[in-house]
Amino acid sequence: MNTPINLNKARKERTRASRKARADENAVQFGQTKATKDEQKARAEKDARLLDGHKRET
Repeated sequence: MNTPINLNKARKERTRASRKARADENAVQFGQTKATKDEQKARAEKDARLLDGHKRET
């Protein structure tokens, strides 16, 4: 004889698995690589330095 399973737990586990799969797909589709993030950070820092250099001192 088989052991009974809790249907609520099975349903919740199936839902968690489908949400995790969807999150992984979105991470691949919309995520950014570390190199891209580093490039954007470096560009923002450079822009900030240039802007500070062009500010007037009063």
